[in-house]
Amino acid sequence: MNAVLRLVLALFAMLAAIEARADELRPGYMELTQETAAEWKLVWKAPILGGLATRARPLLPDFCELKLDTPRLSGPAVVATGKVTCSRPLEGATVGLDGMEPGSTDALLRVAPLGRPIQTERLAPGSSSFTVNAVPDRWQVARTYFVIGVEHIVAGFDHLLFVVALVLLLQRGWSVVAAATAFTLAHSITLAGATLGLFGLPQAPVEATIALSIVFLAVEIVKARPGEPRLSERVPWVLAFLFGLLHGFGFAGALREIGLPETDVPMALLTFNLGVEAGQLLIIAVTAAVLAALERFAPKARRPAVMASTYLIGAVASFWFIERIWA
Repeated sequence: MNAVLRLVLALFAMLAAIEARADELRPGYMELTQETAAEWKLVWKAPILGGLATRARPLLPDFCELKLDTPRLSGPAVVATGKVTCSRPLEGATVGLDGMEPGSTDALLRVAPLGRPIQTERLAPGSSSFTVNAVPDRWQVARTYFVIGVEHIVAGFDHLLFVVALVLLLQRGWSVVAAATAFTLAHSITLAGATLGLFGLPQAPVEATIALSIVFLAVEIVKARPGEPRLSERVPWVLAFLFGLLHGFGFAGALREIGLPETDVPMALLTFNLGVEAGQLLIIAVTAAVLAALERFAPKARRPAVMASTYLIGAVASFWFIERIWA
């Protein structure tokens, strides 16, 4: 067994061990929902990996009392719910997480006052608290959802592998640009429509088909022959557009889990989509740079590296597809 094959098998074992459901957000999640003038419901979800489950805990002002139920295990996270009783409104008060150490996973904070706009904030080590505003800042919403969009595609392994496979299939500058533009346009359409409730698809079939789309690209790469362009190479924007429609439903499923601020739905939707695009461009740039470096410094290794990566991508995506149809 040569070194390349050993590397492929090792990477496959590593990635297959990750439970990578399409569009599942990896950060922690804390939600405060007001039920009466003095009472709030708290939901705290902490991933087992990343340190939040063992070290972090909800941070509330002194005039609030928290009664937390017994935590339970839900998939790869610990989930706890509880009641918060406050002697005065939360406006102007600080909420967040205590115990977020360097290296901890980030968390999304969502505050939903009774009859008033929802506020969201990204919590991270060094900025783990948030001052509740009487009226949410539009730029705070934009910043939060843009970062979520970037992290969603970069940390969402299925979308990441799809974009990488698209670059490996086309490899030429303008073809990649055309396909990426078509993919962007398509998933923007379904992301907006599904998020706004205009249409939708069940999430489970969407997740399975997203994995299958990656398998399809891997097969196309393997079957590609110089001077004999396949349909996916001749009209890549058509392929990218069709699969982009599907991936847009996946993005919408993630955005529904987060929720949208009631008064800034267009801003949140726009900046989430822009974040997704920024992450997508980053993935394309890195993949293209690696291919260019191989072509310049080790041209004989370029083809074997592409094929090894393709088989790895196809194997992992096949594993995800089987996992999702049986889930």
